[in-house]
Amino acid sequence: MLKNVGSNWVYTLVTIAVAFVLTPFLVKTLGTEGYGTWMLITSMTGYLSLLALGVPMASVRYIAEHVAEDDECEVNRAIGSSAGLYVFLGSIALLVGVGLLAVFATYDIPQSIEVDANVAFVIAVLFAASGFIALLPEGIMHAYDEFVPRNMVRVGVLLLRFFLTLWLLSLRPSLALLASILLGCQTLDFLASRLLIKRAHRRVRISLRDFDWAEGKRIFTFSLFVLLIYAGTRLSFETDSLVIGAFLDVGSIAYYTVSNSFLVYLMQFIVSIGAVVLPMATRLKTQGRSAELEAVFLKWSKVALSVTMAATLFLVVLGPRFIAWWIDPSFENPSGPVLQILMLSSLLFLPMRGVALPVLIGLGKPGIPTIGFLVTGLVNVGISIALVGQLGLNGVALGTAIPNVLFAIVVIAQACQELGVGLMRYTVYVFPRVMLGALPVLGVLLWFRDVLDVRSLAGLFLGGSAMCVAFALVWIFFVYRGDPYFDARSQLARLTAWSRR
Repeated sequence: MLKNVGSNWVYTLVTIAVAFVLTPFLVKTLGTEGYGTWMLITSMTGYLSLLALGVPMASVRYIAEHVAEDDECEVNRAIGSSAGLYVFLGSIALLVGVGLLAVFATYDIPQSIEVDANVAFVIAVLFAASGFIALLPEGIMHAYDEFVPRNMVRVGVLLLRFFLTLWLLSLRPSLALLASILLGCQTLDFLASRLLIKRAHRRVRISLRDFDWAEGKRIFTFSLFVLLIYAGTRLSFETDSLVIGAFLDVGSIAYYTVSNSFLVYLMQFIVSIGAVVLPMATRLKTQGRSAELEAVFLKWSKVALSVTMAATLFLVVLGPRFIAWWIDPSFENPSGPVLQILMLSSLLFLPMRGVALPVLIGLGKPGIPTIGFLVTGLVNVGISIALVGQLGLNGVALGTAIPNVLFAIVVIAQACQELGVGLMRYTVYVFPRVMLGALPVLGVLLWFRDVLDVRSLAGLFLGGSAMCVAFALVWIFFVYRGDPYFDARSQLARLTAWSRR
C-alpha cells in the first residue's frame, strides 16, 4: 500500500511544483482580471462534473469487487456499463455547458478579453464533457492496484502540459489557448492509459458491447450517493469564486484562489491516500479481513493528520510571507488571513476526506457522509454570502472552514462506528501525540518569523528546512515512538541496517 500511496504523492508533489511555477506565470501573463476570469471559467465548468453522478467512484468500487473475486467477465461487464453511463452523461454535460454560456455572459468580464473568454469557456465545456469517459482507464487501473504505472502517465502528461503552457502562452497570452492545452493533454492521457491496460490485461476491454442494464443500474444507484460528495466538494471549494465574483469583483478572485490553492493541493496529497484506501477497503471487506481494515483506518488517519499538520504549521506561520515572495507583495495582506483560516480547518477536514470517507465508500456505506457533504456545501454558500459583505474574503474563508470542521467530526464518528473502533480509541491514537509534537515545531517557525523576520526566498527556505528537521526528529522519537501500527524508530533502524549491507 505504501508504494501505491507513495506514487500518488509523487504525482501530487509534481502537481504542486507545476502550480508553484504556473500560478505566478499565469497571473503575470494574463493579468489579475484575466486570471480571475480563468478561475471563474474553471469554477463554472467544473460543476459539469456533477453530471457524472458519482459514477467514477462507484465504478472503482464495483470493478475492484469483481477483481477481488477474480471474475474477468464481471469486470468487463462493469467496465462496459460504466462506459455507457459516461457517454450518456457526457452528452448531457455538453448540452448543459452550452446553456451555462449564457450565465457566464452575465458576469462583468473586461471587454478586452471578452471574446477570448467566451471561446475558452466553450473549450472548457468540451474538456469537462469528455472528461467523463477519460476517467474510465484510471478507474480500471486503480481497481487493479496499478497506481504506479498510472501515475507515471499522469506525471508525463502533466509535465507536457506544463511546458506547453509556458511556451505557448509566452508567445500568445490567451484563455482559449490555455483551455485547448488542457483538452489536448486529457486526450493524450486517456489514450496512453488505455494502451497500458491493453498490455497488462489482454482480456480486459473498454467496450459498449459489454453494457448491461442490471449492472448499469447497480452502479448508477450507488453513484447517486457519491454524487452528493462531488456536489458538496464543488459547493465548498469551487463556489467561492462565484460568490466573490458576484459580491466583490473578478479581480478579487485571484487573491482568494491563491490561498485556496494551497488547501486544494494539500487535499489532493491527502486524497492520494484515499484513492488507495477505497478499493482496499472493498477488497478487505469482501474477503472478511476486518482486523486489517481497522489497522489501515487507524494507521493512515494518523499519517494523514501528521502530513496535514506539517503543511499547516508552515503555511499558518510563514505562508503569508511566502505568498508575498511567490506572487507579489500586494497579495500578502488579502491572501494571508484567508490562507490561515483555511489551513486551520484542514486539521480535521483532511484526515476525514483522505481516510474516513473513502473507507465508508469502500464499505458501501455512503448515505450519511454524502448527504452531510451536500449540506456542508450549502451551509458554506450561505455563510459565505452572509459574511462576504462585512468581512470580505475572510468571510468567504470562514464560510468554508466552519462547516468543514463540523462535517469532519460527523464522518469520523460514523467511520469508527462502522468499523467497531471506539471514537475514544480513535481520538487517543490519532490526535494527542501529533498535537503535542506540533508545539516545538511551531516554536521553530515562530522564531524564524518573529525574531529573524524572514521574508526572502533564502530565509523562507531555511525556515522550512529547519521545520522539516524538527518535525522529523519529533515524529520519529516521540509521535511514532512505540506506535502499534508504525514504529518509526524501528523502521529507521531497519533502513540504516539495510544501507550498511
